[in-house]
Amino acid sequence: MPLRIHFTVEDLARTRVADGPAPCIELSSAARQLQERSHRVRLGAWRHHTLSALHPSSRMALALMPPRGRITGFLSGSAGATPAELLEQIRSTPRARLRASLETTARHQPLPGWAHRLPDEPLLLRQLCDSLEHVAEHALVPHWQEVLAMTAADAAVRSRHMLNGGVEALLGRVNPRWVRWRAPVLEITTISGLDADVRLAGRGMLLQPAVFAVEAPVFDLDAVPRPVLTYPVARLQEAAALPLFATSPSDDGRTTSAVGAVGSALGHTRAAVLSAIAGHPGCSTQQLAVLVGIAKASASEHATTLRNAGLIDTHREYRTTAHVATPTGIALLNAPSGQL
Repeated sequence: MPLRIHFTVEDLARTRVADGPAPCIELSSAARQLQERSHRVRLGAWRHHTLSALHPSSRMALALMPPRGRITGFLSGSAGATPAELLEQIRSTPRARLRASLETTARHQPLPGWAHRLPDEPLLLRQLCDSLEHVAEHALVPHWQEVLAMTAADAAVRSRHMLNGGVEALLGRVNPRWVRWRAPVLEITTISGLDADVRLAGRGMLLQPAVFAVEAPVFDLDAVPRPVLTYPVARLQEAAALPLFATSPSDDGRTTSAVGAVGSALGHTRAAVLSAIAGHPGCSTQQLAVLVGIAKASASEHATTLRNAGLIDTHREYRTTAHVATPTGIALLNAPSGQL
């Protein structure tokens, strides 16, 4: 049986999609994925590259972010917009919250012996935060622009659902494999097989797209100010399983040379198409044609060329498309003219 979330009219009115990625969710999900062996096509190259770069000290942070079970609450920070802001919040966690968070986790699963000493040993806490920062610098930060791009593309897809069918269409299509809308109840199939009824009591829900949460949705009833449903971005729900990140941090030299080579081949119209997509992430092919002032067929042809060159991504659902510039495409637009 699924988890059943009961909505009132007030809940529907207060439900929205997050306006960007959540660093705390991306970092904790990335830490979990490093300790798994699943999703080898999408995450295999990233996992191998990241693990080969991690120092043994990373085990300290990973111990509090196990592949199964709870993530110790204080490691989630709060609403930091970037990984750096999240890490700063964690370093500044008050002792009272630290202690309460560890006690809550210990009631559900065992903790390493040293974890219980964190509230009383500042040096130990600094070591943990350094370990967490080390994991973030290798697993998440190098790919943050790609995370932003994929989240922006997902936001465009969800906005189209809202425009075409309102919040009920949004809920019904957020993650069809795992989530089903049976008004006024949202049924969520969880990996754990949780069977329960939850009432939002007028708080509504925040729908949080995530890149590293590549599988089932996760529902957090205790999130403040409203419960959060984390789900994989639209790209991860497409049929074809492709590597999540096109390049690794060690590919900087090749990426730069590729940008220069592709840039020299761009004509005026194609450059205008790329610029329009970068300025209007998630635009459809029809919208792209209007923005650039060309026929829809021509816009589709240019988008295909740019996609094959790795400068844009295109997300498809039913008969709609959503184009978004990749970090390589954005780098090309921002490159000094002398480098093209």
